Amino acid sequence: MNPITTALLSYGMSGEIFHAPLLEAHAGFRLSSVVERKSARSIQRYPKVRVLKSIDEILSDTTIELVIINTPNETHYDITTRVLESGKHAVVEKPFTVTSADADELIALSRKVGKVLTVFQNRRWDGDFLTVKSIIDAKLLGNIVEFELHYDRFRNYIETNTWKEVEAPGTGILYNLGSHMLDQVLMLFGMPIATDARLGMQRPGGKVDDFYDIRLQYESFNVIVKSSYLVREPGPRYTIHGTEGSFVKYGLDPQEQALKDGTIPGSSGWGVESREWWGKLNTTVQGVHVEGVVETLTGNYLSFYNALYHSIREGAAVAVRPEESRDVIRLIEACGESNAGRKAVKLN
Repeated sequence: MNPITTALLSYGMSGEIFHAPLLEAHAGFRLSSVVERKSARSIQRYPKVRVLKSIDEILSDTTIELVIINTPNETHYDITTRVLESGKHAVVEKPFTVTSADADELIALSRKVGKVLTVFQNRRWDGDFLTVKSIIDAKLLGNIVEFELHYDRFRNYIETNTWKEVEAPGTGILYNLGSHMLDQVLMLFGMPIATDARLGMQRPGGKVDDFYDIRLQYESFNVIVKSSYLVREPGPRYTIHGTEGSFVKYGLDPQEQALKDGTIPGSSGWGVESREWWGKLNTTVQGVHVEGVVETLTGNYLSFYNALYHSIREGAAVAVRPEESRDVIRLIEACGESNAGRKAVKLN
């Protein structure tokens, strides 16, 4: 492989836990530079990287081909604009932008300058989502009548020293976790006919939304998308009901925890979920009643960077088209409009 020289614009949670380990594990990328304004923690794990104090140093470096924009959400548009205009490819951490209009402008700019633009929607490669998709694609449940997905946490306090808990454009749980969940829904079913959403703050002292309950209407079925920071005893992550049966799945894909534990991506057992978390299927297939657990497909976040390498080096399609992530933002905007008006909002 001809490694792509890459820079990381932040070494916070997404940089340290997700991007840096994935880039280091992939032979097609060379992490050369990390922006850390107040420290140099990245050198402890990656002694060959340069720690820089400003984005300007990245943009002026002609050896850098790819920039990972994992800065606060409200900065994505401005920084991505500068990255593309400097002649570099761009990976934007989800959510893509704060507004869909900003996303459209970035898409147009990437085409104008001829550089790759994509968004890190890594949870498309969660094993549980891949399993859900395979069950739906195979029509093992007949026609879907209801699909419910949850992404819950228990954090009954307000984190300090983080922009995610400060009221600002693009903050709150819908942009944070909702951008994952809505992306998955759009990958399965496309844009809904309408959305009826409720957002709110459940934790005392909170300044941003930490709860949502979203109902998405499709022609012949409904999707329920829920998340809260006050769920101490989690229920199913996915529940699907169809005309022939149901599928219920608990647990969370193991890759994030493996990354936090320092496991090397792609190593033995990577992305493999233990049997205790396999989902339960109860359905009828070609007249035969089928009931039992379904082995969870192996997840692999490296698939995102595999596709990105071939896109930059060979002109192949990116795994996450920016137009798809733009549609996620459109849906987030519609959810905000629905909540403000306490009514359903139709989508084009």
